[in-house]
Amino acid sequence: NNANAYLTLAEAAEVPAPEEPKAPTPPPPPPKEPTSAPVDLFVEDKNDTSVTIIWSQPENIGITGLDGYTIEVCKDGTEDWKAVNEDLQKSCRYVIKNQTTGDRLKIRVVAVNAGGRSPPVALPEAVLVKEVADRPKVRLPRFLRQRYVANVGAKINLTIPFTGKPKPVVTWTKNGQPLDTKRVNIRSTERDSILFIRSSEREDSGVYEMCVKVEDFEDRASLTLQIVELPGPPASVKIVDTWGFNVALEWTPPTDNGNTEITGYTVQKADKKTGDWFTVLEHYHRLNFRVFSENKCGMSESAAITKGEAKIMKTGIDYKPPDYKEHDFSEAPKFTTSLSDRATTVGYSTKLLCSVRGYPKPKVEWMKNQMIIGDDPKYRQICVQGICSLEIRKPGNFDGGVYSCRAKNDHGEATVSCKLEVKQPAVADADKK
Repeated sequence: NNANAYLTLAEAAEVPAPEEPKAPTPPPPPPKEPTSAPVDLFVEDKNDTSVTIIWSQPENIGITGLDGYTIEVCKDGTEDWKAVNEDLQKSCRYVIKNQTTGDRLKIRVVAVNAGGRSPPVALPEAVLVKEVADRPKVRLPRFLRQRYVANVGAKINLTIPFTGKPKPVVTWTKNGQPLDTKRVNIRSTERDSILFIRSSEREDSGVYEMCVKVEDFEDRASLTLQIVELPGPPASVKIVDTWGFNVALEWTPPTDNGNTEITGYTVQKADKKTGDWFTVLEHYHRLNFRVFSENKCGMSESAAITKGEAKIMKTGIDYKPPDYKEHDFSEAPKFTTSLSDRATTVGYSTKLLCSVRGYPKPKVEWMKNQMIIGDDPKYRQICVQGICSLEIRKPGNFDGGVYSCRAKNDHGEATVSCKLEVKQPAVADADKK
């Protein structure tokens, strides 16, 4: 028994003890990766011995972060790049000092972190170490800071002065693309640049940008050209009702507005017998009607003419008019033309237009940001035959906002709104640079 007990104990001693649970293996640390390249590197200033550069931080910094920047230069024509800063540069601006006047330097910036060096961002051209005598500046005339409007066929001859020494290099674009030299001619002297179009067409409309460059410095200014012509006639016109001595017409806007907004319509009538057209109702006969479109160039050359006729009985001595059922003219206000969003420049008056109908004649109120304007002398309010206008005289920085026109009568009310944006003059933006 003792032997058996001994063997049992020995066997028990050979049984391995249960293993203790192991701690979970930690995940491997993420690989350390460099950042993406810095962006927007350009020359901010320079003189006879130094060049000041500025840039923006990389778009992708990653989890490793960003430790700083190394600025490297080499002489043009070589690839002997050398760092000019001993310690990493923390800010995105650096003055490269103690350079030799007349040297041409290639310059690049590298971002550095625990993952190493990023790809470099380099200036597109080598920089001449030499002070610029007079930096370039475009002097855009005041009348070109707003939209410049001309009629189709007009000669465009615009002179834009500029300054800068030595003589700036002048370039032009239209809507961001090179100019069509068959349509637009540019002549530049040491003091100004002339944009010339012999006979303008609607396709010449667009945003023209002028750039003047002296070495590493440049200035830009843009002007908007709008070439307009007479509108086409309304797309359609029809007689929708005739009662007593009254005729109701409806028409649709022209398919071609002449490249500028429609400002109104002229309605004429023709006597069926004579065929002569009048703009004022003078005789009561069977009438045809026609409608012309109008814009800032004038009245459309042709008109839309009603197919049907309005039969208006001629009064006579023995004529006994039939008993007409009294027509109910009552109608809640309804805007037939809404307000359109507009933009203007500080100091340049602008006008908001809409049209409303209703009977009895609606009372019209103008509001700015839901506050009634009232008799404020800054505004001129006119409402004639349902055409309502609000002129904002020489708007300032705080005259932008939401403008509303509200029309009320006994049968209801209606409101239309638009946004007015008041921009700073273009020259103000140029001066900030």
